[in-house]
Amino acid sequence: MTRILDLLDAGRCFSFEFFPPKTEEAEAQLQQTLVELAPLRPSFVSITYGAGGTTRERTHDLVVGILRSTQMTPMAHLCCAGHTKDELRSILARYRDEGVANILALRGDPPAELHLPPGDLAHAAELVQLAREIGSFSIGVAAHPEGHPASPDLASDRKHLAAKLAVADFAVTQFFFRLEDYLRLVDDLAALGCDRPVIPGIMPVTNLSQVTRFAALSGAEFPADLATRLEAVAENPAEVRRIGVEVASQLCRDLLEAGAPGLHFYTLNRSTATREIFATLGREAVANWPSGPARSR
Repeated sequence: MTRILDLLDAGRCFSFEFFPPKTEEAEAQLQQTLVELAPLRPSFVSITYGAGGTTRERTHDLVVGILRSTQMTPMAHLCCAGHTKDELRSILARYRDEGVANILALRGDPPAELHLPPGDLAHAAELVQLAREIGSFSIGVAAHPEGHPASPDLASDRKHLAAKLAVADFAVTQFFFRLEDYLRLVDDLAALGCDRPVIPGIMPVTNLSQVTRFAALSGAEFPADLATRLEAVAENPAEVRRIGVEVASQLCRDLLEAGAPGLHFYTLNRSTATREIFATLGREAVANWPSGPARSR
Protein backbone atom coordinates (compact mmCIF):
# COMPACT_ATOMS: atom_id res chain seq x y z
CA MET A 1 0.00 0.00 0.00
CA THR A 2 1.24 3.49 -0.87
CA ARG A 3 1.00 5.86 2.09
CA ILE A 4 1.05 9.62 1.56
CA LEU A 5 3.25 10.10 4.63
CA ASP A 6 5.90 7.94 2.96
CA LEU A 7 5.58 9.91 -0.29
CA LEU A 8 6.06 13.17 1.60
CA ASP A 9 9.09 11.72 3.36
CA ALA A 10 10.53 10.89 -0.07
CA GLY A 11 10.07 14.43 -1.49
CA ARG A 12 7.52 16.90 -2.79
CA CYS A 13 4.09 15.61 -3.76
CA PHE A 14 1.55 16.95 -6.18
CA SER A 15 -2.05 15.81 -6.13
CA PHE A 16 -5.51 16.32 -7.56
CA GLU A 17 -8.92 16.49 -5.91
CA PHE A 18 -12.17 15.15 -7.36
CA PHE A 19 -15.77 14.87 -6.17
CA PRO A 20 -18.20 11.98 -6.73
CA PRO A 21 -20.40 12.64 -9.78
CA LYS A 22 -24.19 12.63 -9.44
CA THR A 23 -25.24 11.94 -13.04
CA GLU A 24 -24.15 9.74 -15.93
CA GLU A 25 -22.96 12.82 -17.79
CA ALA A 26 -20.89 13.94 -14.81
CA GLU A 27 -19.51 10.43 -14.45
CA ALA A 28 -18.38 10.46 -18.08
CA GLN A 29 -16.75 13.86 -17.54
CA LEU A 30 -14.84 12.60 -14.52
CA GLN A 31 -13.66 9.47 -16.30
CA GLN A 32 -12.36 11.63 -19.15
CA THR A 33 -10.60 13.88 -16.64
CA LEU A 34 -8.94 10.88 -14.99
CA VAL A 35 -7.68 9.71 -18.38
CA GLU A 36 -6.33 13.19 -19.22
CA LEU A 37 -4.58 13.68 -15.88
CA ALA A 38 -3.18 10.18 -15.44
CA PRO A 39 -0.10 10.89 -17.64
CA LEU A 40 0.97 13.56 -15.13
CA ARG A 41 1.47 10.74 -12.61
CA PRO A 42 0.14 12.53 -9.51
CA SER A 43 1.52 11.45 -6.17
CA PHE A 44 -2.07 10.86 -5.05
CA VAL A 45 -5.65 11.93 -5.72
CA SER A 46 -8.29 12.77 -3.13
CA ILE A 47 -12.03 12.16 -3.26
CA THR A 48 -14.44 14.41 -1.36
CA TYR A 49 -17.17 13.27 1.02
CA GLY A 50 -20.55 14.89 1.56
CA ALA A 51 -20.92 15.84 5.22
CA GLY A 52 -23.48 13.68 6.96
CA GLY A 53 -22.79 10.83 4.58
CA THR A 54 -24.58 12.36 1.60
CA THR A 55 -22.02 10.83 -0.79
CA ARG A 56 -21.02 7.88 1.40
CA GLU A 57 -21.34 5.09 -1.15
CA ARG A 58 -20.39 7.19 -4.17
CA THR A 59 -17.21 8.33 -2.43
CA HIS A 60 -16.37 4.76 -1.44
CA ASP A 61 -17.01 3.39 -4.92
CA LEU A 62 -14.92 6.11 -6.59
CA VAL A 63 -12.01 5.66 -4.18
CA VAL A 64 -11.97 1.89 -4.60
CA GLY A 65 -12.50 2.18 -8.36
CA ILE A 66 -9.44 4.41 -8.70
CA LEU A 67 -7.42 2.03 -6.54
CA ARG A 68 -8.47 -0.99 -8.59
CA SER A 69 -8.55 0.35 -12.15
CA THR A 70 -5.89 3.08 -12.35
CA GLN A 71 -2.27 3.60 -11.40
CA MET A 72 -3.22 6.45 -9.06
CA THR A 73 -3.13 6.35 -5.25
CA PRO A 74 -6.46 7.50 -3.75
CA MET A 75 -7.13 9.34 -0.48
CA ALA A 76 -10.67 9.10 0.87
CA HIS A 77 -12.20 12.13 2.58
CA LEU A 78 -14.31 11.27 5.61
CA CYS A 79 -16.44 13.63 7.71
CA CYS A 80 -17.47 12.74 11.26
CA ALA A 81 -20.42 15.15 11.56
CA GLY A 82 -23.77 13.38 11.46
CA HIS A 83 -22.25 9.93 12.01
CA THR A 84 -22.20 7.63 15.01
CA LYS A 85 -18.87 6.21 16.08
CA ASP A 86 -20.00 2.75 14.96
CA GLU A 87 -20.83 4.08 11.48
CA LEU A 88 -17.39 5.64 11.21
CA ARG A 89 -15.73 2.42 12.38
CA SER A 90 -17.62 0.53 9.68
CA ILE A 91 -16.61 2.99 6.94
CA LEU A 92 -12.97 2.92 8.00
CA ALA A 93 -12.94 -0.88 8.25
CA ARG A 94 -14.31 -1.17 4.70
CA TYR A 95 -11.53 1.08 3.42
CA ARG A 96 -8.92 -0.88 5.36
CA ASP A 97 -10.21 -4.19 3.99
CA GLU A 98 -10.22 -2.81 0.42
CA GLY A 99 -6.58 -1.77 0.75
CA VAL A 100 -7.17 1.99 0.89
CA ALA A 101 -4.25 3.42 2.85
CA ASN A 102 -5.00 7.16 3.03
CA ILE A 103 -7.73 9.15 4.77
CA LEU A 104 -8.43 12.89 5.03
CA ALA A 105 -10.19 13.31 8.37
CA LEU A 106 -12.69 16.18 8.51
CA ARG A 107 -15.33 17.42 10.90
CA GLY A 108 -17.75 18.43 8.16
CA ASP A 109 -20.96 20.42 8.42
CA PRO A 110 -24.10 18.60 7.26
CA PRO A 111 -26.57 20.71 5.27
CA ALA A 112 -29.14 22.19 7.66
CA GLU A 113 -32.02 20.84 5.61
CA LEU A 114 -30.98 17.25 6.43
CA HIS A 115 -31.79 17.77 10.14
CA LEU A 116 -29.08 15.33 11.16
CA PRO A 117 -27.87 14.85 14.74
CA PRO A 118 -24.39 16.29 15.41
CA GLY A 119 -22.72 12.87 15.55
CA ASP A 120 -20.64 11.16 18.22
CA LEU A 121 -17.37 12.93 17.35
CA ALA A 122 -17.12 16.69 17.66
CA HIS A 123 -13.71 17.29 16.09
CA ALA A 124 -11.55 15.96 13.27
CA ALA A 125 -8.79 15.08 15.77
CA GLU A 126 -11.14 12.51 17.32
CA LEU A 127 -11.72 10.99 13.88
CA VAL A 128 -7.95 10.78 13.35
CA GLN A 129 -7.61 8.86 16.62
CA LEU A 130 -10.47 6.53 15.69
CA ALA A 131 -8.88 5.82 12.30
CA ARG A 132 -5.63 4.94 14.09
CA GLU A 133 -7.53 2.28 16.01
CA ILE A 134 -9.00 0.75 12.85
CA GLY A 135 -6.01 0.54 10.49
CA SER A 136 -2.52 1.70 9.60
CA PHE A 137 -3.77 4.64 7.55
CA SER A 138 -1.77 7.69 6.57
CA ILE A 139 -4.06 10.46 7.78
CA GLY A 140 -4.34 14.08 6.71
CA VAL A 141 -6.44 16.96 8.02
CA ALA A 142 -7.65 20.26 6.60
CA ALA A 143 -5.96 23.63 7.14
CA HIS A 144 -7.22 27.15 6.43
CA PRO A 145 -4.43 29.67 5.73
CA GLU A 146 -6.75 32.57 6.57
CA GLY A 147 -8.48 30.75 9.40
CA HIS A 148 -11.61 28.62 9.42
CA PRO A 149 -14.77 30.73 9.02
CA ALA A 150 -16.12 29.29 12.29
CA SER A 151 -13.00 30.07 14.33
CA PRO A 152 -13.32 32.95 16.80
CA ASP A 153 -9.88 34.28 15.83
CA LEU A 154 -6.73 33.28 13.97
CA ALA A 155 -4.78 32.35 17.11
CA SER A 156 -7.49 29.88 18.17
CA ASP A 157 -7.59 28.44 14.68
CA ARG A 158 -3.84 27.84 14.66
CA LYS A 159 -3.90 26.12 18.06
CA HIS A 160 -6.74 23.90 16.88
CA LEU A 161 -4.82 22.99 13.72
CA ALA A 162 -1.64 22.26 15.68
CA ALA A 163 -3.67 19.94 17.93
CA LYS A 164 -4.99 18.08 14.87
CA LEU A 165 -1.51 17.78 13.43
CA ALA A 166 -0.22 16.41 16.72
CA VAL A 167 -2.14 13.21 15.87
CA ALA A 168 -2.30 13.40 12.04
CA ASP A 169 0.49 12.99 9.48
CA PHE A 170 -0.01 16.05 7.26
CA ALA A 171 -2.44 18.78 6.29
CA VAL A 172 -3.91 19.99 3.00
CA THR A 173 -5.01 23.61 2.87
CA GLN A 174 -8.18 25.16 1.59
CA PHE A 175 -7.41 27.14 -1.57
CA PHE A 176 -6.02 30.64 -1.16
CA PHE A 177 -4.64 33.38 -3.39
CA ARG A 178 -1.71 34.97 -1.56
CA LEU A 179 1.66 33.40 -0.82
CA GLU A 180 1.98 35.32 2.44
CA ASP A 181 -1.13 33.65 3.87
CA TYR A 182 0.44 30.22 3.43
CA LEU A 183 3.82 31.34 4.78
CA ARG A 184 2.18 32.86 7.85
CA LEU A 185 0.30 29.61 8.45
CA VAL A 186 3.51 27.57 8.37
CA ASP A 187 5.35 30.07 10.58
CA ASP A 188 2.51 30.13 13.11
CA LEU A 189 2.51 26.33 13.30
CA ALA A 190 6.29 26.27 13.74
CA ALA A 191 5.96 28.72 16.63
CA LEU A 192 3.59 26.20 18.24
CA GLY A 193 6.15 23.43 17.80
CA CYS A 194 4.39 21.81 14.82
CA ASP A 195 6.49 20.80 11.81
CA ARG A 196 4.14 18.43 9.99
CA PRO A 197 3.95 18.93 6.19
CA VAL A 198 1.25 21.34 5.03
CA ILE A 199 0.41 20.93 1.35
CA PRO A 200 -0.99 24.13 -0.22
CA GLY A 201 -4.27 23.87 -2.12
CA ILE A 202 -4.58 25.58 -5.51
CA MET A 203 -7.77 26.53 -7.34
CA PRO A 204 -7.23 28.51 -10.56
CA VAL A 205 -9.97 30.98 -11.37
CA THR A 206 -11.68 29.70 -14.51
CA ASN A 207 -15.18 30.88 -13.61
CA LEU A 208 -15.30 34.17 -11.71
CA SER A 209 -18.71 33.82 -10.07
CA GLN A 210 -18.08 30.20 -9.07
CA VAL A 211 -14.72 30.82 -7.40
CA THR A 212 -16.01 33.98 -5.71
CA ARG A 213 -18.80 31.90 -4.19
CA PHE A 214 -16.39 29.16 -3.08
CA ALA A 215 -14.08 31.76 -1.54
CA ALA A 216 -16.92 33.26 0.47
CA LEU A 217 -17.93 29.85 1.80
CA SER A 218 -14.38 28.83 2.74
CA GLY A 219 -13.30 32.11 4.30
CA ALA A 220 -10.66 32.80 1.64
CA GLU A 221 -10.34 36.48 0.78
CA PHE A 222 -10.54 37.24 -2.92
CA PRO A 223 -7.78 39.84 -3.51
CA ALA A 224 -9.12 43.17 -4.74
CA ASP A 225 -6.47 43.54 -7.44
CA LEU A 226 -7.24 40.11 -8.89
CA ALA A 227 -10.98 40.78 -8.73
CA THR A 228 -10.46 44.05 -10.63
CA ARG A 229 -8.45 42.31 -13.37
CA LEU A 230 -11.04 39.57 -13.77
CA GLU A 231 -14.09 41.83 -13.63
CA ALA A 232 -12.60 43.90 -16.46
CA VAL A 233 -12.75 40.82 -18.73
CA ALA A 234 -15.79 39.14 -17.17
CA GLU A 235 -17.56 38.99 -20.55
CA ASN A 236 -14.65 37.09 -22.08
CA PRO A 237 -14.45 33.59 -20.52
CA ALA A 238 -11.24 32.72 -22.38
CA GLU A 239 -9.49 35.77 -20.96
CA VAL A 240 -10.80 35.03 -17.46
CA ARG A 241 -9.29 31.55 -17.56
CA ARG A 242 -6.05 32.83 -19.09
CA ILE A 243 -5.58 35.26 -16.22
CA GLY A 244 -6.68 32.63 -13.70
CA VAL A 245 -4.15 30.09 -14.94
CA GLU A 246 -1.42 32.75 -15.10
CA VAL A 247 -2.03 33.86 -11.51
CA ALA A 248 -2.27 30.28 -10.20
CA SER A 249 0.93 29.29 -12.03
CA GLN A 250 2.83 32.16 -10.42
CA LEU A 251 1.50 31.23 -7.00
CA CYS A 252 2.68 27.65 -7.58
CA ARG A 253 6.16 28.86 -8.54
CA ASP A 254 6.34 31.06 -5.47
CA LEU A 255 5.18 28.26 -3.19
CA LEU A 256 7.75 25.82 -4.54
CA GLU A 257 10.50 28.42 -4.27
CA ALA A 258 9.45 29.04 -0.66
CA GLY A 259 9.83 25.34 0.13
CA ALA A 260 6.24 24.05 0.11
CA PRO A 261 6.11 20.23 0.33
CA GLY A 262 3.99 20.00 -2.81
CA LEU A 263 0.83 21.29 -4.50
CA HIS A 264 -2.77 20.08 -4.30
CA PHE A 265 -5.03 21.05 -7.22
CA TYR A 266 -8.79 21.48 -6.78
CA THR A 267 -9.79 20.31 -10.25
CA LEU A 268 -13.61 20.55 -10.03
CA ASN A 269 -13.49 17.32 -12.08
CA ARG A 270 -11.92 19.09 -15.07
CA SER A 271 -8.40 18.68 -16.36
CA THR A 272 -7.63 21.63 -18.61
CA ALA A 273 -6.52 24.28 -16.09
CA THR A 274 -4.43 21.78 -14.13
CA ARG A 275 -2.68 20.58 -17.29
CA GLU A 276 -2.04 24.18 -18.36
CA ILE A 277 -0.47 25.02 -15.00
CA PHE A 278 1.63 21.87 -15.13
CA ALA A 279 2.88 22.85 -18.60
CA THR A 280 3.61 26.39 -17.45
CA LEU A 281 5.61 25.20 -14.44
CA GLY A 282 7.66 22.97 -16.68
CA ARG A 283 7.88 19.21 -16.54
CA GLU A 284 11.24 19.38 -14.80
CA ALA A 285 9.59 21.08 -11.81
CA VAL A 286 7.55 18.01 -10.98
CA ALA A 287 9.20 15.14 -12.85
CA ASN A 288 10.90 13.78 -9.75
CA TRP A 289 8.04 14.12 -7.32
CA PRO A 290 7.13 10.74 -5.78
CA SER A 291 4.12 9.02 -7.33
CA GLY A 292 4.39 5.68 -5.61
CA PRO A 293 5.03 2.28 -7.19
CA ALA A 294 3.13 1.31 -10.31
CA ARG A 295 0.35 -1.20 -9.75
CA SER A 296 -1.01 -3.78 -12.13
CA ARG A 297 -4.59 -3.12 -13.18
